[in-house]
Amino acid sequence: MVQMKRTAPRARRASAAPPETALKPGRKSRAPRRPSAADPATVREIFTRFRAANPHPKGDLDFINPFTLLIAVVLSAQTTDAGVNKVTRDLFPIADTPHKMLALGEADLRERFKPLGFFNTKAKNVVALCEQLIAKHGGQVPRRREELEALPGVGRKTANVVLNVAFGQPTIAVDTHVFRVSNRIPLAIGATPLEVEIGLEKIIPEEFKRHAHHWLILHGRYTCKARRPECERCLIPDLCRSPEKRV
Repeated sequence: MVQMKRTAPRARRASAAPPETALKPGRKSRAPRRPSAADPATVREIFTRFRAANPHPKGDLDFINPFTLLIAVVLSAQTTDAGVNKVTRDLFPIADTPHKMLALGEADLRERFKPLGFFNTKAKNVVALCEQLIAKHGGQVPRRREELEALPGVGRKTANVVLNVAFGQPTIAVDTHVFRVSNRIPLAIGATPLEVEIGLEKIIPEEFKRHAHHWLILHGRYTCKARRPECERCLIPDLCRSPEKRV
């Protein structure tokens, strides 16, 4: 029988030092801590600066009356405001009431809405919305959130925009910009638009609520951008506690 020759075990190579992020025995990984929601003094100062820079903010959507505002916001879903304005520039002068809009017909509206995303669905919703406004509200845009949200194509954000812009109510519409900015600064922290809306309603002083969502939208659209926030020209760099802050 051939005997197996025993060889001395190889010396183990010294392993490289573990990276700083390596876990120590018995410890769990932790996600980076996000700042807590802003305190009342910080919230007041943030909106004081927004108001000083732009006392009467306006949205980018063009409209003629509450009805055309409602239609414009419905059309703006998954579409830029600039894109909506191109479509409504020729539409609203000839269809500024539910009756006139219905008279155009769904096929005509579908053709007009083709530059927008989901144009088939939007044409159907606009027709059904106009029919309900005539049947249930005398052709007028309702002033209650529940009645607005019952209309085809209208969600909570759209209802809040109409209530705020058309009727002067201090509602806070949370779109993608408001949601991002509120969580990033942070003002109110939430996992859903509704959580952020409720949080903002609790912390924003009454004197700022009328224009609060406009200030946040404009800040998010032109300064606190999603991919690369332009912190160098921000109005509130000393008040922002975002880990993404670059100044």
